[in-house]
Amino acid sequence: MENTRAWAEIDLAALRHNLQEVRRLAPRSRVLSVIKSDGYGHGSVRVAQALLGSDAFGVATFSEALILHKAGVKAPLLLLEGVMDADQLQQASALGFQIVVHAQWQLDLLFNTPIPEAVAVWLKIDTGMHRLGLAPADCLATWNRLQRSDKVQSVVLMSHLGCADESAHPLTDEQCARFTELVDRCAATNASLANSAAVLTAPDHHYQWVRPGLMLYGASPLPHRSASNVNLKPVMHLQARIFSLRTVCAGDSVGYGATWRALRDTRVAIVTIGYGDGYPRHINSQAQVLIQNVRCPVIGRVSMDMLAVDVSQLGALPLHTPVTLWGPGLPIEEVAQWAGTINYELMCQVTQRVARVYSEAEL
Repeated sequence: MENTRAWAEIDLAALRHNLQEVRRLAPRSRVLSVIKSDGYGHGSVRVAQALLGSDAFGVATFSEALILHKAGVKAPLLLLEGVMDADQLQQASALGFQIVVHAQWQLDLLFNTPIPEAVAVWLKIDTGMHRLGLAPADCLATWNRLQRSDKVQSVVLMSHLGCADESAHPLTDEQCARFTELVDRCAATNASLANSAAVLTAPDHHYQWVRPGLMLYGASPLPHRSASNVNLKPVMHLQARIFSLRTVCAGDSVGYGATWRALRDTRVAIVTIGYGDGYPRHINSQAQVLIQNVRCPVIGRVSMDMLAVDVSQLGALPLHTPVTLWGPGLPIEEVAQWAGTINYELMCQVTQRVARVYSEAEL
């Protein structure tokens, strides 16, 4: 990686370990591995190839599924947002994509559009998150109609939890109770409710399918439990390089807006990554990076292509020394706190000008 300014090392062995952890936690469930948003920024095709032990893959959009299909991924592909129009429905049918149906207009589209092959449908019910899904009152009639249709190959009953990552939030119990009632009412033998947080915390609600996303990538979905605490291994190690070193005199400022000023003579390293690469611009003054296993503070505003680091505590540093933005020794959850965001966003916003480097080494 000598000629690369910024790169994300993707540990495929860690990815497989995390899938095995899902299997351990939900031994009686099939696994739909969620690899939307380009595999949470890790590269959806390589992620899918590494997670061949999955029973199916979930993506948000038709275009995301098409990328995987063209790459030769053979596992079932589920469109979590469903199809947008008749053309997508017909193509999904022809290609064997599975579809979520979450609204009456999608039902109408399915029943009124000629399709070449019957499709597998996941019927999404709104149990309380109030984002997507049919009303619970419509569940049984819709379930029965889908079961009778010659356009439908199979049906999975599903819902999505709004607060599973918040310990003891009352909405989770309410949603679980509503979903259990719907499963019983429909006599559904194929159901899915658990996301990553519920895989970890709600074993009674794993049903026949679990849908892990974030935990596959080695990040914790639980605010007060680290990835290592729940036996997950980080998959992405984001790195860049030092490409300039200077001493800033006491009283001098660094960066746009002169928001940081040196209290003493300070050795400053300029690092080859910025918000144009996906590193958060609005990270706070507590932010750190890792250089030679030492945590060093980020100073001044993050620029589009670079950021500044106080390396006064380190000895002589050669140019091109690697810098860890998050990864081993610097959990992404900490960086997310400094940025006032969540680990999901940090992963997904790493841009394509950051090279992805895949490691096949076994753990």
